[in-house]
Formats: sequence, C-alpha cells, structure tokens
Amino acid sequence: MLPNGVTAAVVVALAASLVPTAEADCECGYATSVGGAKERTVFTELLESDFTRLSNFGSETNWMLPSFNITKEETHGIYGLNFRPSNVINFANKKAPLARAELVKPVTSPDDGLELVVSSKLDQDMASVAELDSRRADLKYGSYRTSMKLTNVPGTCAAFFWYFNETQEIDMEFLSREFNPQAGLYPVNLIVQSPRAADTDYDARKSGNYIRADLPFNPTSDYHEYRFDFLPGEVHFYADGKILARISGAAVPENPGHLILQHWSNGNSIWSGGPPAQDTAISVRYVKAYFNSTDATQQHASKVKCGQAKDKKKAICEIPDIGANKSAETFFLAS
Repeated sequence: MLPNGVTAAVVVALAASLVPTAEADCECGYATSVGGAKERTVFTELLESDFTRLSNFGSETNWMLPSFNITKEETHGIYGLNFRPSNVINFANKKAPLARAELVKPVTSPDDGLELVVSSKLDQDMASVAELDSRRADLKYGSYRTSMKLTNVPGTCAAFFWYFNETQEIDMEFLSREFNPQAGLYPVNLIVQSPRAADTDYDARKSGNYIRADLPFNPTSDYHEYRFDFLPGEVHFYADGKILARISGAAVPENPGHLILQHWSNGNSIWSGGPPAQDTAISVRYVKAYFNSTDATQQHASKVKCGQAKDKKKAICEIPDIGANKSAETFFLAS
C-alpha cells in the first residue's frame, strides 16, 4: 500500500505484459483450491504477465507506470515520495539513460524480470521510488500471484496488493529492515485495510486486520511466489503455495479494484525505515491473476464464451499450484 493510504494522483506512462489472449479451452474459467479446501473455486477471467519475456514498453498493455509525488506530510514519514517510471527497469532497457544511475547492480539477465528501484539518493526531501499498476480496475474475487526476489538492503518496503481505496485494500508488505539472516527470520506483513484505517491514522498494526507471519525461506536469495485469494468475507495468504494466514470478516472489501506492485522508502522508523544506504531493487518475474470481473461487458463475454465451449471437459482449466509443481513458475495458461 502507499504509506498511510495515500493514492496515486497522476498516471503519465505505460508499462507492459505482452501476454497473448487465451486460445482454446478454459472457456468456462480457471479453477484452484482456496484455503486448502477440497472443492475447487472457479474464476472466469485471467491476467498473466511474464516479465522475463518483456522486450519493450508498449502502449497496449496490461500495466501502467505511474509518475507522481507525495509530500512527507502526506506520507507521515521523514521524506516524501517521488514515483518515477524510470525506476521500473527491464532487461531490454537496462542500458537506457535514466535521470541518474539508479542501480548499483542493474538487470543482467532476462530471467530477472523487472526491477523496481529505490534510490539511496534524495532529491531535497523526496525519495526516488517505483510502482507498477494494472490497467484493469474491475478485479474482484480472485487468486492473485506474483514471483519476486526481495532486497537484503535494510530500509525499504516491497508490496504486492489489491487496491480500491485506502480503506478497501489487501496487502502483502515486506519490510527489509525486519529481515534477520542471523536468526533466519523473514517476516511478511499481511493486511486488510477497512474503514477503521482512517481512525488509526492508517497504522496497519492497529487496524485489527493485520497478521505478521514468518516466511519459511530467505526471500532475498531467490524468487518465490506470493499469493492471496480474495473471496466474499475472507482473504487467504500464501508463500510458495503454503498457507500463511487467513483474515475474514466485515473488513474484507466489497468493491472491485486493481493490482499494484510497489517498492518505496520514506524514513518512517516504524514501517519502511530508510532510505537505504545504497541503491537497491526488488525483481519481479511475473504476475498471474485469475478473477471475476465486475464489468458487465466482460461478464457477458465470459458467459457467451462458456456457452459456446465445444469440449466441456476442457472448459475449466486447473491453475498450476507452485507448491506442488515447480514447473508452474514458467507455465502460463494464456501462452
């Protein structure tokens, strides 16, 4: 989430996913087990983005690169935030000129996917940070997944989250200052923001819908899949297919939203800390979203497509579970 629930004001540039339209089969949706249940939950829409195959930033894509500033007063941190499109870097543009050299260690392989950079250098009282937003904002109930490798440099917040507004939000946030290699502790902060957020000054720990869970691996040494499943009245969180926690109740959102990937630092000692002592980045290999749309046109199209399915046995596709099948890392239903 944005610090203290602040939202983006201006979007001026576009990013990419280059994912082809789903071909045959899967006409009636995509199935997965939610929360370890034996029965499968089916979602009708998919949005899959393989960033390891991204060659350029195009205009007709699934993602946006926002460019906007947030003052330190708005973030409740020591520094404001300057979200720069140039801080989202892929293998193809790693040598492109930037406003300044943002990376100590730039992207070196297509397998690295995208880099979301936080700079150690400040521009007056602003930190230079990064964000990636889905263009579609009709995402509601669904299974949302990303593969990331996190930074081991203390002082940043990496986030993968679903967002409608600052009081309807589902977050997985990683604070690098909390990582403790000596003790083998790598926590993730799991949050469902509710209307109560405004009463607690958007302090997630006081929201009543917050769980701090420990990851069973070092998230800075390799890529791992982070996932949350959003259903009516409940959200399940996972790491590499294993359930971390469940949050349920009236706080769970009821409106459609969009997905955001973010990497930032504002000097707030109780959250992101920072800024980092050196330029650093998180790497994102993919985003996979299987969901139900709230858009009437999309709903009608899905109904028609399912009704026209020739092979009912193949009309619902099983979503590969990375916990049971490591090949799921490179498998895309839309490819």
